[in-house]
This record gives sequence, C-alpha cells and structure tokens, in this order.
Amino acid sequence: MNSGEKQTPATLWPALAGTALTIVYVILLLKVESQTEVIGLLVVGALAILATSWSGHLARAGQALTHHESILHLLVIFGALVIIGFFREDHFTLLLLTTVMLYVLATLGLNLQFGYAGVLNFAGASFFGIGGYTAAVLGAHTPVPDLLIILAGGVMAALIGSILLLPVLRTRGHYAAVVTIAFALLFKVFLEVNDILGGPQGLQVPGMEMFGWKFNNNIEIGALELSFYVNYLIVILLVLIAAFALVRRLERSWVGLNLDALRLDETAATCFGLNIVRWKVTAFLLGNFLIGIAGALSGMVIGFVAPTSFTFADSLILVSIVLLGGIGNVWGLVLATAIVVIIPEKLQAIQEYRFLLYAAMVMLMLLFRPEGLLPRPVRHYFPGWRPK
Repeated sequence: MNSGEKQTPATLWPALAGTALTIVYVILLLKVESQTEVIGLLVVGALAILATSWSGHLARAGQALTHHESILHLLVIFGALVIIGFFREDHFTLLLLTTVMLYVLATLGLNLQFGYAGVLNFAGASFFGIGGYTAAVLGAHTPVPDLLIILAGGVMAALIGSILLLPVLRTRGHYAAVVTIAFALLFKVFLEVNDILGGPQGLQVPGMEMFGWKFNNNIEIGALELSFYVNYLIVILLVLIAAFALVRRLERSWVGLNLDALRLDETAATCFGLNIVRWKVTAFLLGNFLIGIAGALSGMVIGFVAPTSFTFADSLILVSIVLLGGIGNVWGLVLATAIVVIIPEKLQAIQEYRFLLYAAMVMLMLLFRPEGLLPRPVRHYFPGWRPK
C-alpha cells in the first residue's frame, strides 16, 4: 500500500475547513466596497497565509488534498458554485467572476506552451481576439449554433497561429518571443485598418442562444430572479472543467513527458529521438486553441470586440499571470488570475496604475521567487503513484 492509500478521511478535515474559510474570505472580499475594508481583508489574508505556512498547517492541508485530488476538484467546483449563488443578482461581481474564469481558461493554453513545452508566446491577447472576432462574424452572418461557434473560435486561433509555426520552429528563446511580439503588433494594426471587421470601432457580438434560451435574459424561477451572467458562468465553468481535465491528462501522459523533455533540453531531446517539430507544433496549436475558445466566450459575454481590447499590453497581463502563479502549475493560474483581476478592480485607487502593478509583481517574483506563488511539483508519470 502506498502513502496515498494510507490517507484517512480524518486528515482531510483541516483541508475542508480551510476550503470553507477560503470561500467565506472570497465572498467577503468581493462584497465589501470600502477601500479601507478591502485593504484590511488583504492584510488579514496575507497574515493568515503566512501563519498557516509557518505552522505547517498549509503544507499538511495541501498534501492531504494532493493525495485526494478528486476531492480537491469537487471542492473547487463547489466553491465556485457557492460564490456564484451568493452573488446571483449582482451583475458587476458576476462579470468579475466571468473575467477570472475566462483568463484562467486562456492562461491554461499559455501554460501548455510556456510551462510544458517551453514555447514562448507573447501574443496571447491576439489569439484571444481571433476567437472573439470569429464569434462576432459567425454569430452575425451565419446560422452556425453557438456551441460550434465557440469551437470555431479555438480552431480559427489555431489555424491563424499556424502562420507563426515556421519562424517559431526556426528560432529559440527570446528570438521566438520577438516573433510573437511582432505578430501581436501587426494583428492590432490589421484590425484597425480592416473596415470589414469594423476598423477601430470593432464589431458587436450576438449573445449566446442555446436550445431556444437566450443567455442575455435574466433567469426567473418563481419570485427568484438571477442575473443573466449566471447563464454564461455555468457554460464557462463547464468548458473550464473540460479544458482543465485535458491539460492535466496531457501533463500526466507520455505527451506531457515528451513536452517536458523538449522544455528542459531541446538538444538532448533531439539526440534521444524526440520529434521536436511535432511537439512544438502540438503545444503551440493546442495552446492557441484554448485561448481562442476563451476569446469566443468573452466576445459573447461582453457583446463587443475592438482592437483596443487585444493589445500587446493585454498579452503581457496573461504572461504575468503565468509567471506569478508558477510556470507549469495549473492551480497557480487560478490564484494568480484572482490576484491580477480582482485586487485592482476592488482597489480603485490603483486602477490607473494596474500595469505598473503587474510589472512590479513580475519583477519581484523573478527576483525573490522565480518559481512563482505555487511552484510546479515534481510530475508523476504514473497517475496516482506516490513514493513509498
């Protein structure tokens, strides 16, 4: 019997209690409006994390949930549903939660490229925009069902991203990064001068409609009325669960093993017979596919796409989330996205300086914790295996 099987349900109680407290804390942070209260909650949260870390409770809770990963997944889904239910009538907060989920979905694609294969991509916002514009064009001019439009956004992002395959495959490191930066700049200019795609004014995106149900209508259940954002949140949560499962499966499969070898030492991987071109193409296209899906969903939620929403600065936000959370750690993306999206929104005083805040966070992380807030643990090739 391995150490994972020796875990008893009693060891999960601290983790369950911590999850409940985290849900309450997030609800309080989203609910309060006073700047003083927001700062106070942030300080209390930081002190609580430090205290539990120094006492060892945080590590023990994390270890217990690692040995019962299915329970961790259920707790996260339950927590998301509880928070959505609590703010069921609050349009602004639900839009904020929607943004967090969409950014997590997009950064899952970037993490697949950065964290697993080591393929640099500084044009994440551009592929996000491709998904959004695909939803705008297909939704307004074709009878394609919205579910297929969402997939089409991902496919279109992957197809247009294939234009960069040749220069990305022929370059490495910062040279490959320059290629994607150039693409991001050219993409924005292309949108601005293209009148068919609305030029600088952008395009409207029709709201999602499924089985005759229009998602832009509020949900009425008797005397209870829910915000229309709940419709989108449920769909996005389901898509996010599927994307998360896909990325985790890839990480723990022979595909993930090959991508890790590519990231660690491309020359050595080539010497051992790995097809470098195949795995770079796989990581780049699949990552862009996930980003494009997030962009299509975002366009439907917001109802509008414009070139100013997909700038190089927006790409840097996505990159900063990956670096802050911990390159290669999918759970770190959730934490980092919450920090990057929610905190500047709640602290209105720093709204105008949010890009300065992102830059400062990235520099501090690279200097003092280059592995990120949640470093990627040692991967296990065989799922469920633990050292004895």
